[in-house]
Amino acid sequence: MPPAPKVALVTGAGSGIGRAVALALVRDGWAVALAGRRPDALAATTALAPPGSPVLPVPADVTDPDSVRQLFDRTVSTFGRLDLLFNNAGVGAPPVPLEDLTFEQWRAVVDVNLTGAFLCTQAAFRQMKGQAPRGGRIINNGSISAHAPRPNSAPYTAAKHAVTGLTKATALDGRGYDIACGQIDIGNAATEMTARMAGGVPQADGSVAPEPTMDVECVANAVVYMAGLPPGANVLFLTVMATRMPFVGRG
Repeated sequence: MPPAPKVALVTGAGSGIGRAVALALVRDGWAVALAGRRPDALAATTALAPPGSPVLPVPADVTDPDSVRQLFDRTVSTFGRLDLLFNNAGVGAPPVPLEDLTFEQWRAVVDVNLTGAFLCTQAAFRQMKGQAPRGGRIINNGSISAHAPRPNSAPYTAAKHAVTGLTKATALDGRGYDIACGQIDIGNAATEMTARMAGGVPQADGSVAPEPTMDVECVANAVVYMAGLPPGANVLFLTVMATRMPFVGRG
């Protein structure tokens, strides 16, 4: 009898990077719980998986502690355990001057990108510490903005810098429980979110210029690599980006 598949939970799995990573994990032999706010988008991701794949779509709001608890309960009750959490759910704010941002716009970004990652990490810790065999792995979607901002991006940049701190704290606090934590910082993956880059986006010098993108499968393959490491090894930080994007030397 073949071994039971390892179990992953991917947030923001209804589109873009989350969808690509979830499907890559399925192809790599994982059972995958798909989390997202839109049931129709999760159904579309599910339909792209090979027939009969162990895929579980679970509509969830990562900013709501009760919804997060139900998400993890359903994942574990269906698959029996949790080996990997990919904290990917994220949103941005309108690219307006910092002083024109509303409190609601700031709060929405921080709630999803930071608090959502924390709530899911907390739920993963509770499960991974108590299961047998113990442990697992958490991978956070950090972004190039965890290192350098784009113009008019204070909420997103601040939240992604905070995710870096969460990654480090999680890696430290998980050490004694066989829970590894790493972060993938992604630059210009070709998704719906980056389609506007072909027409030009604001640069740090005030100009507007098109930016190159890379195939989102490059990101998916990188996450599969990080996820597949043995328990004794961890990629703490990995940057995967379009080769010619303006990151090194940005500003």
